[in-house]
Amino acid sequence: MKARGPALGLLLLLLCPAQVFSQSCVWYGECGIASGDKRYNCRYSGPPKPLPKDGYDLVQELCPGFFFDNVSVCCDVQQLQTLKSNLQLPLQFLSRCPSCFYNLMNLFCELACSPQQSQFLNVTATEDFVDPITNQTKTNVKALEYYIGQSFANAMYNACRDVEAPSSNEKALGLLCGKDASACNATNWIEYMFNKDNGQTPFTITPIFSDLPIHGMEPMRNATKGCNESVDETTGPCSCQDCSIVCGPKPQPPPPPVPWRIFGLDAMYVIMWITYMTFLFLFFGAFFAVWCYRKRYFVSEYTPIDSNIAFAVNASDKVDPSCCDPLGAAVEGCLRHLFTQWGALCVRNPGCIIFFSLVFIAACTSGLVFVRVTTNPVELWSSRSSQARLEKEYFDTHFGPFFRTEQLIIQAPNTSVHIYEPYPSGSNVPFGPPLDLEILHQVLDLQTAIENIIAFYNNETVTLQDICVAPLSPYNKNCTILSVLNYFQNSHSMLDHKIGDDFYTYADFHTHFLYCVRAPASLNDTSMLHDPCLGTFGGPVFPWLVLGGYDGQNYNNATALVITFPVNNYYNDTEKLQKALAWEKELINFVKNYTNPNLTISFTTERSIEDELNRESNSDVFTIAISYAVMFLYISLALGHIKSCGRLLVDSKISLGIAGILIVLSSVACSLGIFSYIGTPLTLIVIEVIPFLVLAVGVDNIFILVQTYQRDERLQGETLDQQLGRVLGEVAPTMFLSSFCETSAFFLGALSTMPAVHTFSLFAGMAVLIDFLLQITCFVSLLGLDIKRQEKNRLDVLCCVRGSADGRNIQASDSCLFRFFKNSYSPFLLKDWMRPIVIAVFVGVLSFSVAVINKVEIGLDQSLSMPNDSYVIDYFRSLKENLHSGPPVYFVLEEGHNYTSQLGQNMVCGGMGCDNDSLVQQIFNAAQLDSYTRIGFAPSSWIDDYFDWVKPQSSCCRVYNSTEQFCNASVADPACVRCRPLTPEGRQRPHGEDFMRFLPMFLSDNPNPKCGKGGHAAYSSAVNILGNDTGVGATYFMTYHTVLKTSADYIDAMKKAQLVASNITKTMGTKGGNYRVFPYSVFYVFYEQYLTIIDDTIFNLSVSLGSIFLVTMVVLGCDLWSAVIMCVTITMILVNMFGVMWLWGISLNAVSLVNLVMSCGISVEFCSHITRAFTVSKKGSRVDRAEEALAHMGSSVFSGITLTKFGGIVVLAFAKSQIFQIFYFRMYLAMVLLGATHGLIFLPVLLSYIGPSVKKAKRHTTQDPYKGTERERLLNF
Repeated sequence: MKARGPALGLLLLLLCPAQVFSQSCVWYGECGIASGDKRYNCRYSGPPKPLPKDGYDLVQELCPGFFFDNVSVCCDVQQLQTLKSNLQLPLQFLSRCPSCFYNLMNLFCELACSPQQSQFLNVTATEDFVDPITNQTKTNVKALEYYIGQSFANAMYNACRDVEAPSSNEKALGLLCGKDASACNATNWIEYMFNKDNGQTPFTITPIFSDLPIHGMEPMRNATKGCNESVDETTGPCSCQDCSIVCGPKPQPPPPPVPWRIFGLDAMYVIMWITYMTFLFLFFGAFFAVWCYRKRYFVSEYTPIDSNIAFAVNASDKVDPSCCDPLGAAVEGCLRHLFTQWGALCVRNPGCIIFFSLVFIAACTSGLVFVRVTTNPVELWSSRSSQARLEKEYFDTHFGPFFRTEQLIIQAPNTSVHIYEPYPSGSNVPFGPPLDLEILHQVLDLQTAIENIIAFYNNETVTLQDICVAPLSPYNKNCTILSVLNYFQNSHSMLDHKIGDDFYTYADFHTHFLYCVRAPASLNDTSMLHDPCLGTFGGPVFPWLVLGGYDGQNYNNATALVITFPVNNYYNDTEKLQKALAWEKELINFVKNYTNPNLTISFTTERSIEDELNRESNSDVFTIAISYAVMFLYISLALGHIKSCGRLLVDSKISLGIAGILIVLSSVACSLGIFSYIGTPLTLIVIEVIPFLVLAVGVDNIFILVQTYQRDERLQGETLDQQLGRVLGEVAPTMFLSSFCETSAFFLGALSTMPAVHTFSLFAGMAVLIDFLLQITCFVSLLGLDIKRQEKNRLDVLCCVRGSADGRNIQASDSCLFRFFKNSYSPFLLKDWMRPIVIAVFVGVLSFSVAVINKVEIGLDQSLSMPNDSYVIDYFRSLKENLHSGPPVYFVLEEGHNYTSQLGQNMVCGGMGCDNDSLVQQIFNAAQLDSYTRIGFAPSSWIDDYFDWVKPQSSCCRVYNSTEQFCNASVADPACVRCRPLTPEGRQRPHGEDFMRFLPMFLSDNPNPKCGKGGHAAYSSAVNILGNDTGVGATYFMTYHTVLKTSADYIDAMKKAQLVASNITKTMGTKGGNYRVFPYSVFYVFYEQYLTIIDDTIFNLSVSLGSIFLVTMVVLGCDLWSAVIMCVTITMILVNMFGVMWLWGISLNAVSLVNLVMSCGISVEFCSHITRAFTVSKKGSRVDRAEEALAHMGSSVFSGITLTKFGGIVVLAFAKSQIFQIFYFRMYLAMVLLGATHGLIFLPVLLSYIGPSVKKAKRHTTQDPYKGTERERLLNF
């Protein structure tokens, strides 16, 4: 205690002088004019003077700490009014954090009015001034030093550094510090505020920072408030958004998922490699075990390896039939008998059948008069019931449709970087090539020329002014143009504006640019130029929207300028929409023809993608026509079976081939017509894909039917109609099997909610069904007529001309391809040593495909949908290289939320007193994790700006005292009084009726130098006011995504935004809020499909496979095992399709999913015919049955679908369109090659191993019709 006594006494001695400093001023009142309307203060060294009573309200409002006793201060009423005027800008941005603004007011009140000024203010320069009114000589204070405690400065900065400026998505200090908020600190912020060059301070004030007395001065060290402290009983601490201390630690994103690895390698590769090796070990182990067993017990080592090995060749006949065998035989017999009778009927009555077929075709195709083709991307890719579609409609209904975007990305490749040297001091600043003054003038000329473009529609002129977005209309009709040139008011003179002398330039466009990129909403750049940054349309121009190619936030390093012209969208007004389209067309022509050697321009308009898609379709019409011509030519020539050169023109079947093709095309037209009757719109995918699909199915059936007849021999006493009926009875069941499998698969695929897949499945199912019906009716009749022509030795096409010899007794013969399959290919493929190799290879390919199936990319690169020579591809490339922000995203709070109650306000707002998990705060937190959430900026919050605008301390909210009508801050009228009183209650946020009374005024107030918070430009469309201003409806809070370059980026951005909105909805729900928050961005409706594309793919392919399995099992007479084998093979084809997609860079999207569904159908053609031929074969062993099935059906499948499709597909490789090359040429080629290899190589081998045993009853059904005939010899092979 003794030790502490002297120390305490010394401390009191040190403190006492500070307490007894005499009160003394350094100035009082205002004197001469400094510049503009700014004045110097008058030098005065006496004691403080009592403030006149008409200044009491002002001192209570601004500096309540001086309101005691007789209010003796060192300032008069005029100085208080000047102080209030000068503090309006910081008030609007910093008052949302009361403790921050309290500290700032302390700094300025002590400077302007403190009774103890002489302690910390030292006048360093004065000049005499003669008052023109009183002729008295006074002294102007021209410069002084302000001694400020370093701890006070740091505390003030710390309380203010996190405060947000909601309307500009920036920190408030970025607007008040003269530099970016990240480069601002306590010292340079105060230095900037007191710098004469900032345009606000009339004379130089030099701040000197020290916590200790210095130069005989006692620094101003008033008590401060931290941002987490309350200023008084009526206000709380700053919000979490404005004070990081309140929030606690910054949220951290979850760690990225750890790649699944085994032994340091991709787990799927390792698993599938082990699985494949295990399979090979077991398979070849079993193979060699059987081989050894056979060699030991059987004489011939060439006896086929088969499950029936221990029995005689016909041992399977001795196996007891299952309960399903009679049913299978009955189904087979019924189908055979039905089609035999039907075929004979069609051949006997060709005229009647063909007539009714033509009537049916005419009736169906007449529906094409009602055809509607959908080119609207929203209709193509988004289901009407999808979440994104419903949310888009909600947004469009409440806020209007998202505007049409016309955008240019401009670079200056021939201009180099230049260095700006600030005066009088400061580090050199590099400026990118497009920010050269001459380049900016040229770009402004281009921008002005675009503004002046005139289009014509219905003999009316259309200009940008007629269609543009003008948020302040009708008060301000300037169009919104998001361009760096709007920092210069789109004016050449302002671009050239500079202040300087013969030796130095003090301020020019560099100075203005550097300020505006930090404070885009400023109405005064506070440099010597004093030019506005706010766009001519009344809104801020954010630098990340108009500049590209810069690093970090160094906007001066930009390598590209971005100019965006938002144009009104008119979904429900065709007339206005056509005007916008006409102007966009003129814009495209103008920019395409614009030449400037100093500029390179990439651009797009809202109509560009659709225009280029149409151009692409037209340009590839020729390629597609050649593709189909090649297929048609092949079909016409290959159907004929030429027996000798002399009979070339007789045995050819060009006319029958053309008739078959016309039947295929008619079935497509019928399908289109039927659905056009019921109002289902067509899509480009339907038009481009379905003819290919139906041609594949139809051609295969045609070849099977014709070639089976050509190999058949007419029985003794059999007429032509009986023979063709018998042939149809033989092959129609397999045609029925394949067609019914495909039809059911496609119709069930229409259950998909994805519009592209749904529409394709409907049209494809109907087309395949009609094609089958026409083939077993009209084509059979035409085949009968063609055979009669051939037997009468009449020439093909020229059927009236006879040939030289009679063709009635010409014997049936086999084609070269059939003989090749029968004598060479089938025996070779099914050799004992070849079959294991085939299994090993195909299982290996399957294992590889399974290993990479999860690596197939999801999405569709927009550039792939464009022709190779499209100007839009250049735009997409520039977009990826230069843009630094993504699309805007709106967080919409649905109608019904109560904004007039404090609880409801706290759930939403982000300022003082708001919940730490409010809507605005959660979006703000998400923006802090932009690399994870892909939300790039804090949201613009109308409710927080409204609260700042309505504060009684602000000059924004004023009304005429007589009429209660709104009075804009720029109006100088004594009748205008503040909306709310300067009472503790008046300083609170408005509730109830007050909230709704002033909100419409806020939303109609245009920003001006006196009040930058007016909400007309920024928020007029963000808030729905219910009828008669009785309440608030739906509202949105806008921010921007980070830059999105790939489909994966877009998909992830949408998922994360939906996650944030879902969390907000749940949080509000726990507090009594029952209304949903959802995110909306213009691209969501297109990318939503990718959120469920994997589930949709699994569903569609599973449904297709399931239907194929059921139909196969039923049509083959409850043959479960045959259905399983066929579906396994088709599944392998589909899995291998994914392997090809990964190898060939084909992503999974709606287009590729349609192709996968189609490949499922086409695979049936490759597999079903051989599977059925195997089941009805009368051979004894599985190998023999597989060989017979491959020989008889394989040649038709190969010559039909395989060669036909291959010829047409190769031509597609020459298409100009990338989407044709990738999604049609590559996928179709893979489809045909995989289908052919699995159907003609793998399936026969698999059947030879594990095919179903011979069905005795079915075998007898097959044999009975031919007993005792020459056909029995042919069937016995």
